[in-house]
Amino acid sequence: MALNKQPYRGTRDFFPKDKRVRDYLFAVMTKTAESFGYESYDGPLLEEVELYKAKSGEELINEQIYSFTDRGERFVAIRPEMTPTLARMVAQIHRESSKPLRWFSIPNLMRYEKPQRGRVREHWQLNCDVFGCPGRLGEVEILQVAVELFQSYGANSTHFEILLNDRAIADAVFKTMMKATSEQTHRLYKIVDKAKKITHEALQKMFGEVGLDSVAENIFYSYLQLKTFDEVKIFLEKNEQNEIAELFSIFVEFTKKAGLSEYLKYDPTIVRGLDYYTGIVFEIFDKHPDNRRALCGGGAYANLLQIFNEEPLPGVGFGLGDVTLRDFLEVHKLLPNLDIPVNDVFVTFQEDDCLDAALKLAQLLRKNNLKIVTSLEPLKFKKVFPTAEKKGVKFVTLMGSDELAKNQIQLKNLASKEQHTLNLSDVEEILKIIKA
Repeated sequence: MALNKQPYRGTRDFFPKDKRVRDYLFAVMTKTAESFGYESYDGPLLEEVELYKAKSGEELINEQIYSFTDRGERFVAIRPEMTPTLARMVAQIHRESSKPLRWFSIPNLMRYEKPQRGRVREHWQLNCDVFGCPGRLGEVEILQVAVELFQSYGANSTHFEILLNDRAIADAVFKTMMKATSEQTHRLYKIVDKAKKITHEALQKMFGEVGLDSVAENIFYSYLQLKTFDEVKIFLEKNEQNEIAELFSIFVEFTKKAGLSEYLKYDPTIVRGLDYYTGIVFEIFDKHPDNRRALCGGGAYANLLQIFNEEPLPGVGFGLGDVTLRDFLEVHKLLPNLDIPVNDVFVTFQEDDCLDAALKLAQLLRKNNLKIVTSLEPLKFKKVFPTAEKKGVKFVTLMGSDELAKNQIQLKNLASKEQHTLNLSDVEEILKIIKA
């Protein structure tokens, strides 16, 4: 039976053209994170399944991880997400480290999911997290990082928005105002997370099954109607949740001073189901009608390290996958044309006896941090420029027997069409023209 030439379902081959796109996405991610002082980290591709059981949702454990028992009888999984690894690493060093810790990574992740638009089984994801910030400033900073990242790709508030909530608000509504038990609160989070995806009748049915009274029901539907930060403040104060209202107002004021207001929108259904979230939770949404979906999400947490019996450490972060990001950039026509590579010089020669001189020139130019493509055989003049276009070069060198006899080359600028006759020994002059 012939071997299948296609990659495993849900994974991708990155031919040079595709790899150029991925490299571009990663370069902008890295530059943006580093501009805020975030440091790069990484971890192993394999972790023990128990680590994910301690932190992750049931769906991931039961349906999505690639797991197996290794030769040492350890039950391990290919990394489906980075946060458990991050928690494990931070738990090792946070006591002796100066705060805040600002870390980022772009790990390779695998989940057994049904491949569809915006979702594959293998992807790369930018993770940005900051630990140990005072007050609510870490929450504001992580939103700044996210906005700056999308702006660096050319996007603005006409392209995306950030739907935001606060888990402290949701907890106050469910536990204090509605008097829900822990089990009922857990079910309410699941219901709220689905509220915009189901009919009103289905929502009523699900709420009725929770077992709360009509007073709690009225509060629940009033909460779901909230649309602005001002409405949230009034709602909380009306229900005597003044401390939470004040803390959230302080956060909102910080976001205004940070210039984030045009991107932020309150949404009571953003709750990010995982239990370790304790502060703001948010999702970045594409505004394009053909791609109206969440691009990434994140939130604030204080309980992440408790799985290692560590004291609470305030943290906040977000994750952005490469697949959804690329879809976003393409639908908004923000992805640059990366169909061809980018190189500096195509060193060609037209006669066999010019090979040694051409290779020597190419070597000298590379030592000056230039990207040089060499022709490894004589290239006829009519083929030089079509080939140069495919190689994405800015300059072409030409050399025949006449030039070699005079120790010269012809250097042509493909953009301006300007051509220079230069001495092969005068590398400084050649470099001056190329780098100009």
